[in-house]
Amino acid sequence: MRRRALLRSELEHDRSMTIGTMLLASHDTSGARAAEAAGLDMTPKDLHHLVVVPDFWKGMKGDDWLNNAITRDRFGSYVENQLQREISEHMERLEKAAAKLGIAYSSEVLLGKPALCLLAVSAERNPDLVVIGAPRPKGISGYRSRMALDILTRGLKCPLQIIPHPGS
Repeated sequence: MRRRALLRSELEHDRSMTIGTMLLASHDTSGARAAEAAGLDMTPKDLHHLVVVPDFWKGMKGDDWLNNAITRDRFGSYVENQLQREISEHMERLEKAAAKLGIAYSSEVLLGKPALCLLAVSAERNPDLVVIGAPRPKGISGYRSRMALDILTRGLKCPLQIIPHPGS
């Protein structure tokens, strides 16, 4: 079975394509929100939303200015709580949007390397389509999370659709 990324135009022209289960990986950036909108527009029967927290957050304790263990631990807890709150708000927003369209919604959060987490969830859930946002274009500020597309495209057993960044 040959795998390849689907062009947005291919799916737009073939509205007869029925998507039972979609795996959508997003993390609430402008590019990820474009992927969410495109995924909802395809109105899959089931939408499984994956949020991957890159593993570099695991050891986030602050910098040299945090010069004692108590301060570092408090800062680490603050960052962790802030991240959890933002992820919960993001998932609730997408769940409400899916419900308005009659799309069954499920979600999960994983800590790790984005491509490997996406491959693991895809193998477990066996989606009809995986949807992600394109990398942020150069010149647009913000953290550039890195999806290892070579690993992802070699490992997926279903089509992958990469939605262009709205700033491109």
